[in-house]
Formats: sequence, structure tokens, C-alpha cells
Amino acid sequence: MKWSSAVSQEPSLEDAVAECAEEVYSDADFTIVFVSAHHAAEQDRLPELLRSRLGSPPTIGCSAGGVIGAGREVEHSPGLAVTTALLPGVDVTSFHAEDEDLPDGDAPPEAWEGLVGTRVPSEPGFILLADPFSISAERLVEGLDYAFPSSSKVGGMASGGSGPGKNALYAGDEVHSSGAVGVTLQGNITLDTIVAQGCRPIGEPMQVTACDRNILTELDGQKPLEVLGTLFRNLSERDKELARHSLFLGVVMDPLNEDPQLGDFLIRNLVGADHKQGILAVSELLREGQTVQFHLRDAETSALDLNAMLSKYAAETPLYEETGALLFSCLGRGSHLYGRPDHDTDMFREKVNGMPLTGFFCNGEIGPVGGTTFIHGYTSSFAILRPGRPVKVG
Repeated sequence: MKWSSAVSQEPSLEDAVAECAEEVYSDADFTIVFVSAHHAAEQDRLPELLRSRLGSPPTIGCSAGGVIGAGREVEHSPGLAVTTALLPGVDVTSFHAEDEDLPDGDAPPEAWEGLVGTRVPSEPGFILLADPFSISAERLVEGLDYAFPSSSKVGGMASGGSGPGKNALYAGDEVHSSGAVGVTLQGNITLDTIVAQGCRPIGEPMQVTACDRNILTELDGQKPLEVLGTLFRNLSERDKELARHSLFLGVVMDPLNEDPQLGDFLIRNLVGADHKQGILAVSELLREGQTVQFHLRDAETSALDLNAMLSKYAAETPLYEETGALLFSCLGRGSHLYGRPDHDTDMFREKVNGMPLTGFFCNGEIGPVGGTTFIHGYTSSFAILRPGRPVKVG
């Protein structure tokens, strides 16, 4: 197994492909590519250009608000990022799906087999790229979790396009402006995931004692806004200011987890409040008995969370020389959050290692928390592709 990664800031797409082609393996078994919106006028030519330089078109790829390649983040200039890999003993299958192709909720696992071209008894790793304007990514990942419960799924929502039909999705020689593309990897390969949601808990874990779908009506027998008011009064001045604009609810998705730790909470937005009734609306369906905890997010917290998640992975996982990584990071991270580029890629290199790292800045990130795959925001979702037993951190 061999991985390579390259990035180019050449303003001409043809020149950018030529520059990247000098740094990556040709005639590869797997190629993933991300192209910035600066190249939108030429993005349909990308498969042809890659085939002419590398001997094959992209396995999958998409347009991006910013790209990540060779461990560098390119956010506000033309960018093309390419990873190629030589994967002996690995079966690589790509697919494209439109929203109407997704099986309905009553469909058997075999219907999802047909969609992705992979048999259910196998446990492939999935890399998924979806257009946010045209497909229900939640339905896609829910269906794949149902049909392939032991498989890791990771990826992101295409960005860079200003509206429907403006993003590009690549699958082989084909260019799509809607739907989703994906790839399954199975055989002598493992897809590990790290999902860093960039938050820290405040207060104590509590139980949902009453709720109505996404409406939180009672926490440990109290009104949620009463709980929040008590919590707010005990915060530091800095945290009080954060709580005014960066307050979230962490939800433990595993009902058997009685001692939630770092990465066990699914972070969700608070989307409304009824001060008369003292209740909160959350961007997640809730159920009675769930453990929840309020969380805060800022640049410092995000950095500490990423540090902890990467350190945990490095401590738990044997590292292989021939390993590659993909990073799906929120458009709201990068220099917008940290005030400088390369923050997450630098930390990955420091805490894990300098393996080839490629990715893009997404309109939503795909990755697992508590054994279930979700669409996230403000997250960095990593895929580490190596031999060995899968590890999920997040």
C-alpha cells in the first residue's frame, strides 16, 4: 500500500493538474481530487486532464470552498488537491446516486447493496461526497448504517458552488452537478475515523426526563431554561460571553454508555427557546432517558478538542509507514476560526504523523459518533486508511 498527496495553487487548471501529477503516483488504484471554485469554469475538464497526466480519471472527487493537500490548507486562492494510492489486494468500487435513487425506509439491505455495488456480508469502508442542494445526505448515511452497520463512513458535503447545479461531483470519467458520489474500499485496508467536534462540556451530564421529538421539555425533572439559568450564573465571565453565541447541546447517542467521555457526545445546535414554558428546541430528535450536557465552542476549545482526539488516536493505534489520510473540515474552521492557515493539518502531523493528507473544506462533514454516522457542522472529520483493525475515535 502506497499513498501520495499533492496540492497546486496554479491559476490554470491544466497547469495545476500538471504540477500535482509530478508529485503523485500514476496508474493508481484510487484517486481522489478536490478543486476550488476558482476553477469552476473548467471543472468539467478535470477527469480528462487527470486521465491524460495520470493514466486514469478520479475515482471520486468534488468541488470545494478550499482544498487541503500535501498537509497544506489552501483557502482563498485557486486550489487543486490530489491523492493517489497503490492498493494491492483492495477492491475499489465507486458509485453515484441521486436523491430519487435512495431506497425508502422499508427497503431491505439488498436495495442498498444495489445502490453502492457492494455485498452486505462484506465490511467495506465508505468515503462519501454529497451535494448539499440536491440529496438528503441524512437518508444516505442512515441507509448505509442500516445495511452496513460495521462499516466506517466518512466524507463531506461539496462546497464552492453558490447554488443548485453549481457544485461538481466526480466518479470516474463522469461529472455530476447533483446527488452524491462514493467509494467502497474492502480487502487489505482499514478505514479509521476521528471526528473532532471542537467543543468542551460545561456543567454536569443530565438526563432527558421529558421531550417531544426535538423539543426538550425537562432535564432531571427541571425546565431546561431553569437549568441553563443556574448553569450560566456559575460560569466565568469569558464562558458567559461564549454562552451568548456559541452554546450547544451534546447528546450521548449510545444508550448503553453510562459514563460518557471525550468524543461520546453528538454536538447539536440549540435552535429555539420558549421562555414562557422554559423549554428548548434542539437540531436533533431526542428520547427520554438520553444523557445530555451543554457545551461551548471557540478557537481555543476547538484546538484543545482536536489535540485530545488526535492524541487519543495516536496512543491507541499502531502506525504504519504506508498509510494515507483524508480530512473533511468545516468551512467555518481553518483561518476563519484560528486566524491562520494549516492549524488542523499541522496538529495532525505533530500528534499522529506526516503521512500524506488530503481533503477539503465542506458544507457539512460526515463521520461517526457513538457507532452511528451523522452530518456535522464545525467539525474536522478524518479518515485514516491503513492495514489492521478499524478504530473509531469520535
